[in-house]
Amino acid sequence: MLDTRGVNVWCASAHQTFGTAELLQRIEKSDLGKVVSHRQLIVPQLGASGVDAQAIKSSSDFEVIWGPLRAGDIPQFLVNSNKADPAMRKLTFAMAERLVLAPVELAMAIKPTLLILAVMLVVSGLGPGGFSLGGGWSRWLFFATSFLIGLLSGVVLVPALLPWLPFRAFYLKGILVGVPVAGAVIFWFGSSFWPEVVAQVLICLTASSYLAMNFTGATPYVSPSGVEKEMRCAIPVQIVMTLVAVVLWVANPFLR
Repeated sequence: MLDTRGVNVWCASAHQTFGTAELLQRIEKSDLGKVVSHRQLIVPQLGASGVDAQAIKSSSDFEVIWGPLRAGDIPQFLVNSNKADPAMRKLTFAMAERLVLAPVELAMAIKPTLLILAVMLVVSGLGPGGFSLGGGWSRWLFFATSFLIGLLSGVVLVPALLPWLPFRAFYLKGILVGVPVAGAVIFWFGSSFWPEVVAQVLICLTASSYLAMNFTGATPYVSPSGVEKEMRCAIPVQIVMTLVAVVLWVANPFLR
């Protein structure tokens, strides 16, 4: 068993935690040559980008056999004399397979979300008369709703609507889905003061964009280089949107 630091095989192969060196190390540490009589290793197909089959053969005398995409197909793969049928090679990404990732993303977002909401509760209470928790409570509710709705937009709506959304970049998909969501929040709260409206839109779009981008490495849509390219474009955009939103949010009570 290779240590991928909890990362799926496909992503781990790009970062070499599921790769040639790690595989050779595990073969040596486990004394695999003494445990089994054969010299064949069934390696997941999605790990192919990180594993050099020739290097494994020359360094360990084990032959790499590319197995099926899913571990559940291994029994049938063995019955088929280590041959994968077309269905075992086909990567699907249906809605259920996309949405199964949502609870993981939501769980990972809990701590940073609580920290952000706590900080913004203090910021929302700042005004011309100093700090007022009571006065900032309604503003904070507006912020919290926009942020949480944006978070859900990126985690749930983007993967659910993925096949129908334009743009290749996930951060743009998140922004696109976040626009009507942000509009719904503003309509619900009935806000019309422009700094507050712009700040709320940017808050919602940034949350949706950032969380949507987390799916770039968990889909068959992009390559590792594609993920890096998107991050170089997306992070500066998200930083600017965040800074503008925070400045307008802090300045809002002083501009009324």
